[in-house]
Amino acid sequence: MIISELAKRNSIVAALVAALPLTSLIAFVWLHAEGAESERIATLSGQIGWLVLPSLVLFVALPVLLRQGFGFWFSLAAASLATALGYGCLFVVLRRFGAQA
Repeated sequence: MIISELAKRNSIVAALVAALPLTSLIAFVWLHAEGAESERIATLSGQIGWLVLPSLVLFVALPVLLRQGFGFWFSLAAASLATALGYGCLFVVLRRFGAQA
């Protein structure tokens, strides 16, 4: 709700707020507060970093589809499907290199 209101006034500020990794930051702070070792927090941070990559597909595909004249719901569904496929591909690649996902 806050982001949609911001977008009415300034889309770049709304995008910045939406892009903030608040969930990740909260998780890092929570783990630290619970006494987790730095290595555990670092591992989580690295894993999140890898998993951000396929999510970027959505932010590329959605505006492309919308600008090509496709409807919102179709574009959102297609971009979401492309993102899910991106996650699947990433997991395959990570397993090939011995990473656990």
